[in-house]
Amino acid sequence: MGIVTSAPVVYLTGVALAAVGLVLVRRQAGVRTWGIITILFFVFAQAAAVLTSPPDRDMGDLQKILYVHVPTAWMSLLGFAIIFVASLLYLWRRNERYDRIALATAEAGVVFTALSLLQGMIWGKPTWGVAWTWDARLTSQAINLVMYVGYLSLRAFTDEEERRARWSAAVGILGFLNANIVYMSVRWWRTLHQVQSTPETMSPEYVVGLRLNAFAFLYLLLWFVAHRYYTGRMEREAEAQVEERALAGGPAHV
Repeated sequence: MGIVTSAPVVYLTGVALAAVGLVLVRRQAGVRTWGIITILFFVFAQAAAVLTSPPDRDMGDLQKILYVHVPTAWMSLLGFAIIFVASLLYLWRRNERYDRIALATAEAGVVFTALSLLQGMIWGKPTWGVAWTWDARLTSQAINLVMYVGYLSLRAFTDEEERRARWSAAVGILGFLNANIVYMSVRWWRTLHQVQSTPETMSPEYVVGLRLNAFAFLYLLLWFVAHRYYTGRMEREAEAQVEERALAGGPAHV
C-alpha cells in the first residue's frame, strides 16, 4: 500500500502538519511560511484525490466535488466552534486577544459557508434536479450564513469596543448552537441531503482523498484566521496611533 493510499499515514501526517502550523502561526513571521505549506499541500491533496479516485457508479465524475464541498462545509461549522470557545474565553478573561480571534474566524467562516452553499447548488442541480430546495440541511446552513453575516454586521455597526465584543460573543455562542443543528439536521429530519460523509458511509477508494482534503481545508482555515488576526491587530494599532496623535494635537496620520 503506497503512501498516498494509506489512511493511517495520511492521518498521522495531517495531524503532524497541523501541529507545525499551530507553532508557526504563533508568530506573525511564520504565517507566510505556513501559507506556502498550505497552498502546496492543497494542490497535492486535490490532485491526489481527483486523479486517483474512480468515477462514481451513479454520479460519475460529479462525485469528485465532494473533495471540496464536504471539507468546505466542515470548516464552516468548525469556524463557529472556534468562535464559541474564543467568545467564552473573552467573556471570562476580558482579553481582547480572544475577541480578535473570534473576529478573524468569522471573516474566514463566512467565506467557507457561502462557498459550501454554492457548491451544494452546483451538485444539487444535476443530482436532485433543482439547485435549491428548502431542505432541512440547506435551510439550516443558510441560517448559518445569516449568523456569520449578522455577527460581522453587529461588529461593523457597534462603535464602543467592549460592548461590541460582548454582544458579538453572545451572537457567536448562538451561532455555535445553530452549527450543531446544521450537522444533525440530516438525522433529525427527513431530508434530500445524504447523511454526513464519513469513512463508514463511503466507498474505500474515496476515503483517503476526502481525508487529505479535510486536512488541506483545515490548513486553509488556520492560515486565513492567522492572517486576519495579525492584520486586524496591525489595523487596531494604527487606529490607536491616530487617536493618540489626535488627542495630542499632532498630525493625524499613520
